[in-house]
Amino acid sequence: MNDFHDAFIEAFSLIFDLDADLVEIINLSLKITFSGVALSALIGLPLGAAAALLRFPGRGTVVVLLNALMGLPPVVVGLVVYLLLSRAGPFGVLGLLFTPTAMIIAQCFLITPIIAALTRQTTADLWDEYSDQLRSLGATPARAVPTLLFDARVTLLTTILAGFGRAFGEVGAVMLVGGNIAHSTRVMTTAIALETSKGDLPLALGLGMILLLLSLVINGGAYVLGDMARRKLK
Repeated sequence: MNDFHDAFIEAFSLIFDLDADLVEIINLSLKITFSGVALSALIGLPLGAAAALLRFPGRGTVVVLLNALMGLPPVVVGLVVYLLLSRAGPFGVLGLLFTPTAMIIAQCFLITPIIAALTRQTTADLWDEYSDQLRSLGATPARAVPTLLFDARVTLLTTILAGFGRAFGEVGAVMLVGGNIAHSTRVMTTAIALETSKGDLPLALGLGMILLLLSLVINGGAYVLGDMARRKLK
């Protein structure tokens, strides 16, 4: 029991003293996750809106795939990206494997279907509600995409935060493609797994508490924004 007590005391000490390794890992985690989410939003928002409003061959298949890929196991994403970026893969010449860029790509693969699928549902609902008004103003479904995305900005921000929360706590994919290399690709989740296996509980606990705090802030923000969106619709 004393060992656990001492570990918690040391973990708090690492946090309040802004331990260099702790800060480095947190900064890298945030950098990779923000980059992955931003790239996913740039792809997923227009893709989801297009799947909702436009009519094109294979549209039904795209919608089914987006919904199916929302639950894609992260370790499978990591495996796919690993094969693509490995020396024998089609993009191996780029030398991206075991770099932060590879981790961003893996997170993008993981989050884009979530953002796209939720965006599709949101914009489809808005189109059903405002299509007559928009058509009377001369707006085609394609031209209505920016308007609907702007009108749903609060809800879509909640969607992006949901993607951020999924990416921030992910370990399988980033472990495979990043390699958990110290001072290079070691992020909070992979560091917690490694330090726990080594028996270094203070660092693992410190990172775990920070990860839990950030997750609560993200999920709390998503809830508040979702509540604002619901109030707006009433």
